[in-house]
Amino acid sequence: MDSNIVMYASAIIAVSIVIYMLIKKMDIKITLFLMGIILILISMGMGKEIAIKGFVSTGSFWLDPLEVIVAQFKQTFGAAGFIVLILGGYTAYMSSIGANEVTVNALTKPIAKIKSVYILVPIVFLLGNALSLVIPSASNLAIILLATLYPILRKAGMTALTAGAVIATSATIVPTPLGSDNVAIAEELAKHAMFEGMNVTNYVFNYHALVSIPTLVFIAVVHYFWQKRMDKKDKLNTKAANETENIDAPTVAEISGGKLFKTVYAILPIFPIILLLGVYAVQMTTGESISISVEVATLVSLILAIVCELIRHKGNKSVLEKTEAFFKGMGGAIPIVALLVAASVFVTGLKSIGLVDELQTSMQHIQGNGLDFILPLILVALTALIVILSGSGTALIFAMVPLIVPLAVAAGISPIAISVPLGLSGNLFRAVSPVAAVILIVAGTVKVDPIAIVRRTSVPMIAGVIFMFVLSMIVFL
Repeated sequence: MDSNIVMYASAIIAVSIVIYMLIKKMDIKITLFLMGIILILISMGMGKEIAIKGFVSTGSFWLDPLEVIVAQFKQTFGAAGFIVLILGGYTAYMSSIGANEVTVNALTKPIAKIKSVYILVPIVFLLGNALSLVIPSASNLAIILLATLYPILRKAGMTALTAGAVIATSATIVPTPLGSDNVAIAEELAKHAMFEGMNVTNYVFNYHALVSIPTLVFIAVVHYFWQKRMDKKDKLNTKAANETENIDAPTVAEISGGKLFKTVYAILPIFPIILLLGVYAVQMTTGESISISVEVATLVSLILAIVCELIRHKGNKSVLEKTEAFFKGMGGAIPIVALLVAASVFVTGLKSIGLVDELQTSMQHIQGNGLDFILPLILVALTALIVILSGSGTALIFAMVPLIVPLAVAAGISPIAISVPLGLSGNLFRAVSPVAAVILIVAGTVKVDPIAIVRRTSVPMIAGVIFMFVLSMIVFL
């Protein structure tokens, strides 16, 4: 049988199975591992080498794919995986000492003083994205905002659907070096000669933020006009919006403690970012070659947090016992690391059967013909389809990360022109999916059909994707 037929058939079947599992909202780690192993076995059967630099065979046809998994685990734990574990531990520790709660309280309480309903729309949207720095899970953040902000927004006269839509889109594309997807992308880009030595801080502040910050502002403006228009269209006038007999009084949990405690503990969850930004600013202004990694910034913040806890509890031994939450949090982040490894094994299989080389050959003709945007556009369209059907944005991003550099090389474009649109579109399209956890949670609380929430989120999010894509192509191509 022709080797090209085997290559294309096996690749199509493997990718189709992965997409099917994503759409069915199944855990795809085992699927990626299994498909990767099968593809590697097929490549070896075709007489091709396993596409890992410096790979040393076990001497056994059946054990070599497992050796690939071991090699990828070692490589991932030594780089992006370790950062993800550290960040998972720090987030868990911040929750255990109540610092996350203090931060949320500090940022949400002033909202109650703003009485202009539609001015609140962009403010709450941007505030929610700021809070996603502390609470990265879209569904968890929505639950917190529904408990704290939703009653306040309703009391202020905001309609239930507008409040729900803004909360449902609260965790999108805020530029943060603490995001596990950004960590994984930066690690992949560092393999490209053009970005050798890149870390997640460089990626986020030099590239991601150039597109994500303007996009967030643009979406906030679209939200304002779209929610206003939809309220008018739905004939939810001021009188209907202000019917409060069935609305609970605004309840923002009161945090006990003095101003010093509230100030320090509100800063702790975002202190790694403050530290990274500070060092970055010093580098930019003075030219000093100061370098601090995300891991070191997080560990410095952890030590500071423990010292604060010791002072707060007057050296009580329970402070050190609470640090166990950090290590449990590291364990909780293992599934993300496993997903990164699974995706790497799968892509190794695709490389081994020769698919990436074939892509590189077939894409040669689009280089320099003004069609460089085609590949990023195809990937964004694929992201839209899978994310809307599956409700998961990050799973697809992690699965695609190992392909960013090879696809960029194949198309003759900068890997940034793929990584930014891919990462941002996955997070934006999540709020357009009627089966996304965050949409279901908001719809359940507001007591409406998920489609009603999606009608309110779709235009701001899709407009944001279009704006983001055009801006990315202008800046990075």
